[in-house]
Amino acid sequence: MPSASALRLEIERALEHRFPAALTPAPKTIYEVAPTGVAPVDALLEGGLPVGAISEVTGPESSGRTSLTLAFLSRRTEGGQVCAWVDVGDAFDPESAAASGVGLKQLLWVRCRSESGFPRTKPWTRLDQALRATDLLLQAGGFAAIVLDLGDVEPAHAMRIPLATWFRFRQASDRTRCCLVVLGKTAYAQSSAAVALESTPFRPKTVGGTVWRGCTFEVRRERQRFTPQFATARKPPASVWSANTAWDRVRSA
Repeated sequence: MPSASALRLEIERALEHRFPAALTPAPKTIYEVAPTGVAPVDALLEGGLPVGAISEVTGPESSGRTSLTLAFLSRRTEGGQVCAWVDVGDAFDPESAAASGVGLKQLLWVRCRSESGFPRTKPWTRLDQALRATDLLLQAGGFAAIVLDLGDVEPAHAMRIPLATWFRFRQASDRTRCCLVVLGKTAYAQSSAAVALESTPFRPKTVGGTVWRGCTFEVRRERQRFTPQFATARKPPASVWSANTAWDRVRSA
C-alpha cells in the first residue's frame, strides 16, 4: 500500500493543471504592526498588534486586559493620533486612562446607556448601541485605534453577535487601517480576528505584604493569523508582564 505522502503527491500531480492551488496551504498575510508599549507582549507578537485588523484581548475581571489596552492607546495617542473607546458597560475611567499615559484630547469616549438611564439594564440595548457606534466609527475612518469594550457583557449575550457583523468590522478595519481591539471575557470574533490574546492574573505586587502596588499578569497567544513584517524565530506561547497602580506611578514620579 502506498504511503500517505505518495498518495498526496499523486493527487497533487493529477490536479495541478486543473486546480493550481489544490492542497497548497495559503500563506499567512503580512501585516503592519503597532507596538503595545508592553515589551514582553510586543516580543510575544513580534512587534505588536496588527494594523488594519481585529485583535481580541480576553480574560476575567482584573486580568490585565484593560491595562494592556490602555498602554496600547497611550502609544497611539502620544503621537497625536485619534482613537475611540466604545464603552458598553459605562465602566471606562478617564482618570485611570490619563494616569496610564492616554491623551484624552485624542480619545473619543462613546458611552452606551439604556433608555431608562441605568447602564447595567437591558444588555442588548447597550450592546446594539455599541455595535452601531463601532460600525459608524469604522466606516467614517480617521481613527488609529478603536476599542470595543465588551468586558461587562455576559458571553451568552455577546455570542449572539452575528458573524456577518465581525466580518464587516474586519473589512472596514482593513480599508481604514484601523486597529480594532475587542475586550471580552472570552473570544467572540472567531475567524475574523487576526490576533487573540488571553490574559490572566498571575500574582499581586505588595510592599510589606499589605500595600498593593500593582499586579503581574500572564498573557497567552491563543491565535495569530498574520505574519509580522519582521518575523524572526519561533514565538513563545505566553509571556509575563507587570503593571503598577496609578498612585505608585505618581509617587515614583
